[in-house]
Amino acid sequence: MGDLLTEEGDLPPLKVAGNKPAIARANRAELLNGLQQQLGYPFREESILGLALTHRSYLQDKLPNAAELAAERQLHNERLEFLGDAVLELVISDLLFHLFPDQAEGQLSHWRSLLVNTHSLANMAQQLQLGRLLRMGRGERQSGGEEKSSVLGNAVEALLGAIYLDGGYQAVARVIEQLFAQQLQQCRSGQRDKDYKSLLQERLQGEGLPLPDYQLQQMDGPAHERVFQVACVVQWPKIGSQPLRHLGSGRSKRRAEQAAAQAVYLALQQPIEQPPTADQQHTGCGSEESILPHDTEVTV
Repeated sequence: MGDLLTEEGDLPPLKVAGNKPAIARANRAELLNGLQQQLGYPFREESILGLALTHRSYLQDKLPNAAELAAERQLHNERLEFLGDAVLELVISDLLFHLFPDQAEGQLSHWRSLLVNTHSLANMAQQLQLGRLLRMGRGERQSGGEEKSSVLGNAVEALLGAIYLDGGYQAVARVIEQLFAQQLQQCRSGQRDKDYKSLLQERLQGEGLPLPDYQLQQMDGPAHERVFQVACVVQWPKIGSQPLRHLGSGRSKRRAEQAAAQAVYLALQQPIEQPPTADQQHTGCGSEESILPHDTEVTV
């Protein structure tokens, strides 16, 4: 792969604000060993692991000349990210297909979208402490690059691509099954489908969009039979510039928020060419009924 990756002693550690080294070489080696233990996979070719943890900005600092950078274009993790993205989707699809033989394609696709998105991969990268291990340029690190969801998510995909190259499909499949064991169990127990506020938040974060805004619209009835109505408002550029807004009702504010989140989440599952209408209502009684028109009276 070249000296930039295999002979790291030739490269001084990058500096960040306060003139502190990004990571000491000895400490980096210790963290790399710890990472491989967490993954349950020891790399045969550690240079591939180094490549997976090298951000493009690292080379831009070392090779400021554009022509020189172009010549060294394979010495960062973007190609591995491309490969890892495909490997991850295949393995998760394979796992879901065999773990849930009775589930329809729509449900499997839904679960896969919850398991594999920028937000979930960034969380996984944080658990693996990939941000500390990523080699990146001074400017990128100073701007918080090691905490950016996109950078971290891409690093996880690059890491999985590296494992695939180093050990093959079965090796990376075992690692992915281990990393996603808890989430897969949640699919098995149905927990991934119960909390629509969390599901909606994950969906929006996976698209890089702002979190939903919950707005209390009204409260009706006496204290012992009060009904809350809440609007859930989200930005969804795929259907236009106007925010998507749905209503939910329930006998507590929390249940009304869940109902509104469910309405929005289910609306987002509809085909883009048939965008849902705004101001639709959903009951907070815990049912799986379809989205109701705004002017429909709902008894909770």
